Amino acid sequence: MRPLIVLCIVSILLLTFYIREGQSGPIHAVRSGVTTITTPLRLAGSVVATPFNALGNVVSNLTASQETLSDLKEENARLTAQVAELSEAKNTADRLQELVGLQSSYNFESTAARIIGGSSDAWTQCVTIDKGSLDGLELGMPVCNAYGVIGQIIDIAPNASTVLLINDETSGVSAMDQRSRAQGMVRGQPDGTLRLEYVSTDDDVRVGDIVITSGLGGVFPKGLPIGTVTSVERSDNDIYYTIVVRTQASTENNEEVLVITSLTTEELATDEDVAAANDADAPEVTDDGGDSTDADGSDESSADDGEQSDGSDADSDAE
Repeated sequence: MRPLIVLCIVSILLLTFYIREGQSGPIHAVRSGVTTITTPLRLAGSVVATPFNALGNVVSNLTASQETLSDLKEENARLTAQVAELSEAKNTADRLQELVGLQSSYNFESTAARIIGGSSDAWTQCVTIDKGSLDGLELGMPVCNAYGVIGQIIDIAPNASTVLLINDETSGVSAMDQRSRAQGMVRGQPDGTLRLEYVSTDDDVRVGDIVITSGLGGVFPKGLPIGTVTSVERSDNDIYYTIVVRTQASTENNEEVLVITSLTTEELATDEDVAAANDADAPEVTDDGGDSTDADGSDESSADDGEQSDGSDADSDAE
């Protein structure tokens, strides 16, 4: 008992001296020396003990009850599903935010829709959306996503609609070069690419130029992005360029789109735009909604206002 009391008294005295003395005191010096000597020993002991600790964990896992392992697997599956759900919700929110941004940039009324199906054959570039006539949609209404033009409604049901994509070879959208304002028609090609047609070789069109909707025909609002010029070619004796356009809006991996239901006069082509198109001496240019504007500025109405033009009139005039 007495030795224990003595040790306690000595410990209290040493602690008191340790607190009162400076960093260069004798007790601090002894403590520093002991630490220097024992540190390598502790490191060596940690290295030696690490494999045994790992082995102990393995044994502990192997001997864990089946109920515990089952609970852990269920918890892991639940957390994995939750992470995937949260990630998908974030992606959806980002896409919807982009659509809201596009809608706020233009003064048009629109309805959001979700793509629920693709083309039923290999020759037609179409998608099906989950809105129809019951939602106020009509034939001929243009469709876009956050990056630009997607296509136009060509068939409609009460609760679904079919959208002909702009890269279908029967599709056509009145367009212009954003920089030079050169007027033309963007058409889909059999290989799925886009061409800006009926642009005179007198116009200034360069690789990298942005192609936008011109607003002619009153179907698509003026200024929607369509794509970027990737090549401009001119053969001898040709009066039109051969212009390839890379689409701005991917038509393959879309999920949410906007259907434009009405336009204001601000989104339509101005008189100056119509005059510029007429001055280009282009052949008859037929817009998606069935309205056509020929070289003298007169408007004609096709038999079916809801279908996109297949370009037969324009091709016959071009020959």
